[in-house]
Amino acid sequence: MAVSLLRHTTPLVAPGTCYGMTDLGLAESFAEEAENILSGLPPVEQIVTSPLTRCQQLADFMSKRLSVPVTTDCRLREMDFGTWEGRAWADIPRAEINAWVSDFMHARPHGGESVAMLRARTLEAIAELENRQQETLIVTHAGVIKAALAAAETAASHSAAIGFGCYVTLIPNRQGASHEHR
Repeated sequence: MAVSLLRHTTPLVAPGTCYGMTDLGLAESFAEEAENILSGLPPVEQIVTSPLTRCQQLADFMSKRLSVPVTTDCRLREMDFGTWEGRAWADIPRAEINAWVSDFMHARPHGGESVAMLRARTLEAIAELENRQQETLIVTHAGVIKAALAAAETAASHSAAIGFGCYVTLIPNRQGASHEHR
């Protein structure tokens, strides 16, 4: 059965801000964005969401509209950017950014999570959901979706562009997993 990963709608945050674990509300456009998402979703039998408000609110909306249960899984939360949380990317010291870039998967110059840590918990959660044999919608974050799609442990492999309110569907097959993007 397929697992679809849906990125939350537009958050209420200044552009250029580093946020991961920061619990943000949603922009005034939430209702319109959520309605637009509904029209293109694949079949859904269950919804699993990140515990952060920006995902929980969308998951609850989808659950009510689609009449399917919603559960929360903390492994689907966004990356913890530690001391970078809530700061403008432009204000983060260049040396810290360079340290992250030089060891993208394992560096933690901010004191939060590494990309490898994010990837490990993401893949664990998705594997469990794929084993349930139900059409599953995961309401989550760009970092989680990128980690799920990454074919390798490289920065280039984690560079997928996932817009607010967009989703990808993981389609299991005998050669591994492929995906569709909307």
